[in-house]
Amino acid sequence: MSETLPILYVPSPILRAKAKPVGPGDEDRVRALSEKMLATMYAAPGIGLAAPQVGELLRLVVIDIGPKEAPAPIVLVNPELVAQSRELAVREEGCLSLPNIFGDVQRPHQVKVRYQALDGSRREMEGEGLMSACLQHEIDHLNGVLFVDYLSALRRNMLLRRLAKELKMKAE
Repeated sequence: MSETLPILYVPSPILRAKAKPVGPGDEDRVRALSEKMLATMYAAPGIGLAAPQVGELLRLVVIDIGPKEAPAPIVLVNPELVAQSRELAVREEGCLSLPNIFGDVQRPHQVKVRYQALDGSRREMEGEGLMSACLQHEIDHLNGVLFVDYLSALRRNMLLRRLAKELKMKAE
């Protein structure tokens, strides 16, 4: 297993920045980073991780919603949402950058995403249910958006205050 990377927590400003597209010549860096991101995600444990969460402002996401016994990692370079269903679904979400914080988020039930694979080929994938929510959540990270942004201001502030208190206690 590859080495893991430290995960940034809110209120790190990097989590609110827009990530830059991966360009030609970034292949080796992105391949190495994606391996470390997968190791970090599995160790956390989580089902998705975006490069800004480990301090890299690149449009790179790793996802694995499969069972632990049968990992099925997906690496998406420069992913973009190209279609979404009108049908919405509410699902409880959490985030490795907001440990122990959860909230019900309403998002499109089904999405289509266009991305590049590590070999540079252009691909599309569709996701529904958990995969749809995970794809949207991770692509949001690339745009500086967090799942708590979908909650009411009251609920968001309450959760962020609780997180700040927990992180402060952990640091002491």
